[in-house]
Amino acid sequence: MKINTKAVHAGDRKQPGTHIPSTTPVHFSSSYTYPNVETLDRVFGNELDGPSYSRYGNPTTTALEELMTALEGGHATFITASGMAAIDMALRGALIERRKKILSASALYGATFKLLMNVLEPFGVETQFVDITNVDAVQAAINDFKPGVVLMETVSNPLLRVGPIDKIAEMSRAAGAALVVDNTFASPRLVRPMDLGANIVVESLTKFLAGHGDVLLGSVTSDAEHFETLRSLLRTYGPNAGPMESYLAMRGIKTFPLRMERQCANAAKVAAFLRQHPGIERVHYTDDPAHPDAATIARLLPNGLYGAMVSVEIKNAAKSDIFAFMDELKLIVRGTSLGDVHTLILYPVMASHRDISPKQRERMGIRENLVRFSIGIEDADDLCADLAQALE
Repeated sequence: MKINTKAVHAGDRKQPGTHIPSTTPVHFSSSYTYPNVETLDRVFGNELDGPSYSRYGNPTTTALEELMTALEGGHATFITASGMAAIDMALRGALIERRKKILSASALYGATFKLLMNVLEPFGVETQFVDITNVDAVQAAINDFKPGVVLMETVSNPLLRVGPIDKIAEMSRAAGAALVVDNTFASPRLVRPMDLGANIVVESLTKFLAGHGDVLLGSVTSDAEHFETLRSLLRTYGPNAGPMESYLAMRGIKTFPLRMERQCANAAKVAAFLRQHPGIERVHYTDDPAHPDAATIARLLPNGLYGAMVSVEIKNAAKSDIFAFMDELKLIVRGTSLGDVHTLILYPVMASHRDISPKQRERMGIRENLVRFSIGIEDADDLCADLAQALE
């Protein structure tokens, strides 16, 4: 089935009985019982599919997991309470029975950087950073550092760099390392990292997949090798999602491919408008033929679908100028998220990378004049008009 069909149908209509809800209902229950103890025992022992305790699984969340597995193309999916819980669980699961070393992309979401440095490192997990777009540098780092896990984003936050997932997967596999990919900026509409050799794929469902700014969720899609370990982690320390959030995410995903296509088209128009504006120093968008990763983008992303994220450097702008520009926006929403139906603007220095030191931000290429847009489904002409008046 094509992705549009999977998004509408996968996971639904699984409940047996004389009547079957056409969409998965919300199951509010912390525990479940069966007609006899023998059946319950078999459910606890994973001999029969079915819920027993909601830390182990909830029917609404299980339906969402089935849907995400269909979209990502993996062996199984686990839904977590947030995208950061998903990253944490994925890394811990991949590190079990491997060297406690992570080779990470140097271009990375600020909270993920903090997770590596402030949470995992004190527990003995060593991290080294590398330019994930430089294949030779990655191979050299793998040879020298001998990581247990390689971590990257499909499209980096916020400068939109794109590493060759397929080549990095080959190198990771040859070294016995697991490849963990955060696919949030791309979503499975643009890229399916499992198809390119990734072992574990993480999504922040809060973003493009749920898509309406009303859900906080994450997902971890696993290959068969890591399935049992990740399931044990979920059941043991319990970063589970609630059934209402799972229901809302599942409802949002039904229109996700359509939204993503519109958002990509709008982003291309907004990027083109900003490139010719005299107040803009540089536009970071993946449709640019001069993009430093253009060859990888042409190989991995669908033709004409370049994502909905646009980052912009405003000419000669200091922090106060950025604040003034953002305050002038009438339509575009100031908010620390992305992937919503409405267009959002974020100032990385203030939000996503606030806790990263200025020197580290500079090394990442995140300058004080950089803002990041997540383009929504509005009319692109209206977005351009809002930007034009705010840049005056």
